[in-house]
Amino acid sequence: MLSRACRLVSRNSLHGRVVCVREGAAAPTSVHRSRDYHIASGHATATLLNARFSPVKPITATVLLRNLSTADGDKSALLETIPEPPAIPQAGAPEIADIVAGAEPAFSTLGLGGWTPVGIVQNCMEFLHIGLDLPWWGCIAIGTVCVRTLLFPLVIASQRNAAKMNNYMPQLQVLQMKMTEARQAGNAIDSARYGQEMVLFMKEKNLNPLKNMLVPLAQAPIFISFFMGLREMANTPVESMRDGGLFWFTDLTICDQFYALPIITSLTLFATIELGTDSARMSAANMQTAKYILRALPLFIFPFTINFPGAILCYWACSNFFSLVQVGFLRIPKVRDFFKIDRIVTHKPETLPIKKKGFTDGIKESWTNMKISRELEERARIDEIRFQKAGKGPLVKTFKYDPTAPRTGTSSAVNAKKR
Repeated sequence: MLSRACRLVSRNSLHGRVVCVREGAAAPTSVHRSRDYHIASGHATATLLNARFSPVKPITATVLLRNLSTADGDKSALLETIPEPPAIPQAGAPEIADIVAGAEPAFSTLGLGGWTPVGIVQNCMEFLHIGLDLPWWGCIAIGTVCVRTLLFPLVIASQRNAAKMNNYMPQLQVLQMKMTEARQAGNAIDSARYGQEMVLFMKEKNLNPLKNMLVPLAQAPIFISFFMGLREMANTPVESMRDGGLFWFTDLTICDQFYALPIITSLTLFATIELGTDSARMSAANMQTAKYILRALPLFIFPFTINFPGAILCYWACSNFFSLVQVGFLRIPKVRDFFKIDRIVTHKPETLPIKKKGFTDGIKESWTNMKISRELEERARIDEIRFQKAGKGPLVKTFKYDPTAPRTGTSSAVNAKKR
């Protein structure tokens, strides 16, 4: 059954005119309509065919194809009328210049991104901004919350260890005081023995002072990566960050002209240190000096933070606010019970073996301990030098009578006997 005819006919035989070919039915009594075929040339009917059937391409040779309709009649008159091409729309469609002007360049074209820690931070910021269509301050805040949430298990482990060390503080201070007294007296054997007792006690109670440093050690590389990544983005600069801020700090590529962000950053950092930071309260006597130093840290860094771009201070302030919320959340008794964190026992200062001292007294005691330790090390070094000289150098005479020397009286008595 012939459904479509596609026979190439020479162009010269038709002279650009349409020839209709009529095919009759297979049987005289058939109810099917007759099929009409026409020969369409490339010059006369290309426009009409494109208007009726958009997939049909202009033809270069005369092609025999099926007519536009199966109705009876001559279709040559219809094909002689060529419609006008549609007009090109002038308004409503966006111009290419407008599309390019509203687009943002990829970070790879700006020299940003990559697979380094700093580049990964920049890629994440770009994904949040482009993929989720968030403003830059929202990208920084969400990125900070996500990273700090991933570090939450380390905070729980650090809180557990800090609570146990606080509850066993009296026993630890007794051993520590004995070890310090033995060291100051120059008794290395007792000092080593008390030190070994402290190690066994901490192993028995599952205590480890290094666990309190898990959170700072984990946050340090993350903070540095965010700091360097946001600084490069602000210095490049990323043009959309000029209006990607919030409230008074709309431009994240420059420093805050009102000094509000540096003040907020310093105050939240001081509040975090005062409330106990992420690990635990530093209430032990040997941590008082570190606590005083940390208290002075916000004042020390304030002159430097006033020159930081708004993007860095936005991240720093968000991180400090998250720390405050986290400390307050972990102080809830039910939350501590859920995460199996021991309740903190409050010790009275007069019941502790090591009394709490002020800042000046603590500095003096630390300086005295350093001097004693230095003297003990110098003494051990001198003893080692003397021991080596005694083993390698000549014998030192430590007696008046030498039993190996010849005796004059004995020789005269022997001579008398021989006579």
